[in-house]
Amino acid sequence: MSEKEIFERLKQSVIDMDADAAKAAANDAMGQNLDPIACIEKGLSEGMMVISDMFDNAQIYVPHIILSAEAFTDAVEILSSHIKGGYAGKGKILIHTVEGDIHDIGKNIVGIMLQANGYEIIDLGRDVPVADVVDAAIKNNVDIIAGSALMTTTMPSQREILAELKDRGLENKFKCVFGGAPTSQEWVDQIGADGWADNAADAVSMINELI
Repeated sequence: MSEKEIFERLKQSVIDMDADAAKAAANDAMGQNLDPIACIEKGLSEGMMVISDMFDNAQIYVPHIILSAEAFTDAVEILSSHIKGGYAGKGKILIHTVEGDIHDIGKNIVGIMLQANGYEIIDLGRDVPVADVVDAAIKNNVDIIAGSALMTTTMPSQREILAELKDRGLENKFKCVFGGAPTSQEWVDQIGADGWADNAADAVSMINELI
């Protein structure tokens, strides 16, 4: 089977939301000594881009995204085991839902799409205290801190992250980007963040520019 055919199998397995097919294609790729990074970027990630477009066009919904992400992740795990030092990709991003907020579906979708675009994701989950966010950013030496707020009452936590960074003398160490239903470009400009996105596709584009 040619390299191009393997890439297409990897891509289609993600589109089909078929984790077994994704793992089989990944194992076949390694059996043929193909470049694992190329398999991720030219196969699996291409499939996730199709899924992203389908989601944005309301052709599929969150459960489908999750199934495709499982296929993507399972195959990446196989492929990355053949990369010295693992698959770090374009950069390292810490994502979380801010303190006091338990909504995480949007955050999860953004994380999936960023991973599909070649970023290493550290997901702290939801309702994460501000100090814990900064501690994790330092510990993992991330490039970007990304925080989601889904309620107007939790939006101030995004500002508090920036204040915590400033208090520790780290305001220039990390880029900070935020999102969530009640937030806006005006809001992030007001608090001094580096970026804002309205949806997962825009988040990927914005972070690509920042990186």
